[in-house]
Amino acid sequence: MAFHHKQYTKAGTDIEAVKRLNSKSGLSYNEVKKLLAERYLQNKQ
Repeated sequence: MAFHHKQYTKAGTDIEAVKRLNSKSGLSYNEVKKLLAERYLQNKQ
């Protein structure tokens, strides 16, 4: 059985908790920019 200890930043932030919350947060800033650009180009044609 593998032992996994929690990893924390120097400030005390639980790294795995942040990753878990980020995965549930929706689109990233860059994903939104890409989506808007694609829709703009589709509407322009």
